[in-house]
Amino acid sequence: MDNTRYIIIFTVGMTSVVALLLAGLFYATQSKAKENEAIFNKRAVLRAVETYLEKSVDDMDDGEVLSIFENQVQQKVLNMTGEEVGTADVEAAGHKGGKAENIDMAKEKKKDEAERLLPLFTFNYEGGSIQIISVRGSGLWDEIWGNIAIQLDPKVKGVVVGAAFDHKAETPGLGAEIKDNPSFRAMFKDKRLYNDEGDYVSVKVEKGGSKDKYHGVDVISGATVTSVGVGEMLYRGIKYYEPYFNKLTKASDGGVKG
Repeated sequence: MDNTRYIIIFTVGMTSVVALLLAGLFYATQSKAKENEAIFNKRAVLRAVETYLEKSVDDMDDGEVLSIFENQVQQKVLNMTGEEVGTADVEAAGHKGGKAENIDMAKEKKKDEAERLLPLFTFNYEGGSIQIISVRGSGLWDEIWGNIAIQLDPKVKGVVVGAAFDHKAETPGLGAEIKDNPSFRAMFKDKRLYNDEGDYVSVKVEKGGSKDKYHGVDVISGATVTSVGVGEMLYRGIKYYEPYFNKLTKASDGGVKG
């Protein structure tokens, strides 16, 4: 009986000590974990404009990533009508920090479309500026997402100049290639968002898509569903930003019809 009581007391005591140690470790590392997550998100945004950087994002240390964001990137949060949303309202919507980088796109995707908030990043470089938007959709097994870099060319209204994608649970070697295969995202460069008549068409991802010089990209072999999901994500996600892009275009050229 005494042995049983001793074992119970010892087990409860050790469990309590371990629980306290784990809780302390969690709180001690929480700040660093959040810092690492923030830098990870910044890297994801910069991958969309990697061809405009001196070296690849993966070759940059954390300080370099932070420096580019501080000196060359401006952030805005937009509503679905293309109006900028203030920091206080962004935080009230559940995004602590109130910046574009703090927007949880998974959380926004669950809202009614009219109520969603959109992160926007403007990357400034010697030759001008590029708008980077965030999009989220569905692949074969779970959610997919990406950052798309767009040059607002006044003649063709919008040109994709870079793209980077990620996923939650796509199959390695197949759907996961949207992230892992640089040649896939490279195909989006220089694709146009509008046709010659000025209609929004986005970028189609389909079999034989690369035959369309301005608007098409080929699917990944063996990953048709995920690839088509990317196309659907782009069509819907880019269009969300159209009200804001139209305002920018009109302000810059005195009134391009959008």
